[in-house]
Amino acid sequence: MKANIYTTVEQNRDLIIGINDFIHDNPELGHQEFKAAELLTRTLAEHGFQVEKEVAGLPTAFKATYTSKPGGPVIGLLCEYDALEGLGHGCGHNLQASSITGAAIALRNNLGDLPATIIVFGTPAEETTSGKVPMAEAGLFDGLDAALMMHGGDRTTVDGKSLAINSVDFVFTGKAAHAAVSPEQGISALDAVLLTFNGIEYLREHVRSDVKIHGTITDGGTAPNIVPERAAAKFLIRAADREYLNTVVERVFNVARGAALATGAKLTIHEGKALDNKLNVQRLNDLLLENARQVGAREITPPRQSTGSTDFSTVTHRVPGACLRVSFVPFGVSNHTREWVEAGKSADGHAAVITAAKAIAGTVYDLITMPDVLQEIQEEFKAAKSNKLP
Repeated sequence: MKANIYTTVEQNRDLIIGINDFIHDNPELGHQEFKAAELLTRTLAEHGFQVEKEVAGLPTAFKATYTSKPGGPVIGLLCEYDALEGLGHGCGHNLQASSITGAAIALRNNLGDLPATIIVFGTPAEETTSGKVPMAEAGLFDGLDAALMMHGGDRTTVDGKSLAINSVDFVFTGKAAHAAVSPEQGISALDAVLLTFNGIEYLREHVRSDVKIHGTITDGGTAPNIVPERAAAKFLIRAADREYLNTVVERVFNVARGAALATGAKLTIHEGKALDNKLNVQRLNDLLLENARQVGAREITPPRQSTGSTDFSTVTHRVPGACLRVSFVPFGVSNHTREWVEAGKSADGHAAVITAAKAIAGTVYDLITMPDVLQEIQEEFKAAKSNKLP
């Protein structure tokens, strides 16, 4: 059966690569991925999936379902297709959308009367507002036995962990004045921003080593001869687990409050998205990586020790989830770079898409046909969730 699945992927190579290249050449920002969503939903519908559009109230989110026979496992395949502003597909989401679609089609054509349900979820805006969060809140992932994703990478591996993250905007309001003639009449909102950055630098010494805090000034005033009446900064605050991150976030808030007190500026805090750390299910990771080995994936390594944050973590707190990273750029080349954009349509990029489609489909087949393995995965997930292990 797996050989037949792999053959179906190869038979649809031109279709899969065509999806990859079209999305790569038509980069769209979060919640604006209309071309990508239309292509993916049309393709899945043409291959026998029942498509629901605009799920969870998101204009470019979708759910595409195929049931070979009722009563079997329900497996979710998640794909992203948004691009980075000013860069394009520097995170390789074109590879995700095409490989997941290829895996779904291969399964649709080979499951026969095996009881199973395959659901492809189109999850928009991963880079910005994180579409998986409202989709999870709407209950779209409830009832899945497992959820799988793919991501490009500089190696082939699985994500063992991710960092919890909070996004926050600090907006300071001061009082304008002539910076040379009457600076004593002004209150510098920019001074408050700069004090916030300095205070956070001192804070770094007294938090755990897994904490990462990075920010940028989004408004620094209008002219150097005017005391800045308004200034703002955006920060991302991360840690290995949600419970500890909450304490760090409050300390960062206090730094900004202190800066406001020191300068006399008024502070407004705008809290953005908050994502939990990923819950790890090693048995599912192992199964996914073993299937990558079976299809000849290159540069297989242990999980990365340094990691970022993902809205997929929201899914992994509801169902067992795993993400396969497939090598398509040289080792050490970071994502969110021009190198990733250029590799997205290369021979290596195309090879990664086909490899991922085979590995994902093979893993789903194992989950459907090996109930003892699926049971082990679900038991490990329950234990991880109850213990809140990172």
